[in-house]
Amino acid sequence: MGTRLPKCSTESFAKKVEGALPTEVRDALLPLVRLVEALSSSIKGYDERIEKLATEKYPHTKLLRQVKGVGPLTSLAYVLTLQDPQRFVKSRDVGPYLGLVPKQEDSGDSQPQLRITKMGDMMVRQLLVGSAHYILGPFGPDTDLRRYGLRLSERGGKNAKKRAVVAVARKLAVLLHCLWGSGELYEPLRHALPKATRKKAERPTAAEASGRAAA
Repeated sequence: MGTRLPKCSTESFAKKVEGALPTEVRDALLPLVRLVEALSSSIKGYDERIEKLATEKYPHTKLLRQVKGVGPLTSLAYVLTLQDPQRFVKSRDVGPYLGLVPKQEDSGDSQPQLRITKMGDMMVRQLLVGSAHYILGPFGPDTDLRRYGLRLSERGGKNAKKRAVVAVARKLAVLLHCLWGSGELYEPLRHALPKATRKKAERPTAAEASGRAAA
C-alpha cells in the first residue's frame, strides 16, 4: 500500500506496528503481527531458560562469555559439544574438529584455496561464525580478534570478507578452548600490549610459582 512502518526494535515491533497498519489491510496483517509477538515471547522464554541452565549447571561457560559476541547459547553449545577441554592436546586442534579449516588439495606446485571441511557439529560451527560476524560488525569492540579479521578482509578479493569471518571463527574456537582449559581472565587486546608488559603479565607470581613447585 506504500505505507512506511515506524522504526523499532524487535522487542517493540508488535506494539508499534499494530497502530500503524493501514486500514485497508489491517484485518489481513494484524493476525501476522500477533503471531510475531507470540513467537518473540516464546524466544525470550527459551533465552531465559538457556541463560539459567548455563549459569546454574555449567558455570564454566562464564569463562567463554568473557569474549564479547559469545552469548549463553554459543558458550553452552560449545561446552556440551567438546565435553572436556582435556580431550585436545593443543587448542589449535579444536579448529579441525569443528570443520573450520580449509580442505587440502595439493597438485604439484598448485595449492588452490578450498572451502572449509565442515566436519564436526554444524550448529556449533554456525554459532561461532555468527559470533565472528558480530566481532567484525559495526558493534564489535576493539579486540585482537577484530583487528586480525579486519586485516584479512582488507586484502581485497570478492571472498576476502567471507574468509575473514571463517578465520575469526576458527581463532575464536581456539581462544574459547584456551580460556576454558586455563581459567584465565580474557584480555581483548593482549597482542596489542607492549612486549615487556605482556611478558610481565605472563610471568607467574611468587605465590603461583611456589604453589606449582609444591604440587
